[in-house]
Formats: sequence, structure tokens, C-alpha cells
Amino acid sequence: MSNGTTHAVRSRTVWSALAMLLATVVALRLLGRVFWCDCGSLVPWSWDVNSQHNSQHLIDAYFFTHVLHGLVFYALLFAVRWPRTVESRFLAVLFLESVWEVLENSPPIIERYRAVTVSLGYYGDSIANSIVDILACSLGVLIACRATVWQSVAFFAATELLLVATIRDCLTLNVLMLAFPIDAIRQWQMAG
Repeated sequence: MSNGTTHAVRSRTVWSALAMLLATVVALRLLGRVFWCDCGSLVPWSWDVNSQHNSQHLIDAYFFTHVLHGLVFYALLFAVRWPRTVESRFLAVLFLESVWEVLENSPPIIERYRAVTVSLGYYGDSIANSIVDILACSLGVLIACRATVWQSVAFFAATELLLVATIRDCLTLNVLMLAFPIDAIRQWQMAG
């Protein structure tokens, strides 16, 4: 690829990514999501997963699960060899994560979280948190592009173990509990 072509592809990728982020903001706003935590605190993070601030500030403990989304989505698309270019694969992952953020903040999924997971007080993400979650997923794609398969697997496992040790939750448990709730796991999580 020539330098001009590379620049055009990168420029098109950036504009496409920004358009997806803007569409996600609009969709989330139409779902009634607030831009920022109702508390008004400008603290950019909240580490307490059992508080009203969880998923309301820029970064929370679940930020790291969204990094893992990037690894997983990229690996799946890479495994099926679609799309062919890294830029197109990045945009496909960004699209998947954006769709997830909208679905995650829809009333049926919020109610599912509240009914079957440890997230009894979950009432959705702020728009700022959702956008940072999408950016976290992009970070996961960057890691996946630069790391070997084994480095990615090690990063995934270490992140999951760290989350289990600190918040008694992780991407694997989150998916498991959302799809196939296990009361013993929920009780263990609530005991923390």
C-alpha cells in the first residue's frame, strides 16, 4: 500500500469509528441514559461495584472486562478470517461493542442483570461510561494486534483472576451468570 492509500484508509477508519461512537451516544440517549452520574461528582472513577456510582463514571472495575471484549471479538474475527484487513476487523469489533453497549442498557437486559446476577442495583451505564467501555474494547483490539496468541491468553487469564480476586466477578462469570445463572456463584459473589 502506498503512503497516500495508507493515510486514506486510516482516515476512513477514524471517521467511521467516530460515526459509530456518535450513533451509540444517540441510541443511548434515546434509551434515556444520562451523560454522567446523577451525583454530580466529577471523580472520573468508581471502584465500588456495589454502589450507585458503578457504571456511572468514566472508569469502573468492569472497564477491564471491556478490554477483554476487544481481545475476544478480535480473536473470533481473526479465527474466521473476516474481515481481511486489520482496519476492517477493528471497525467490526467496534461495531459489536457498540451494539453490546446499546443492548446492555436496554430495559430487558438491565432487568436481566438485576434478576439473575450480583448486580441487584444495576440500572444501566452513563453515556460517558459506555463510551469509555467502547474505548477499552479498542484497547483490547490493540493488545490483540500486537501480542502473540499465548500473550493474549495469558493477559486474558491474568485479568480474569485479578478481577475475581478483587471484585468477585469477571467477564467469564458475567457471561455465565447472565446466560445460565447459578445460585451458588451468586451467593459467593454477594458474600464479598
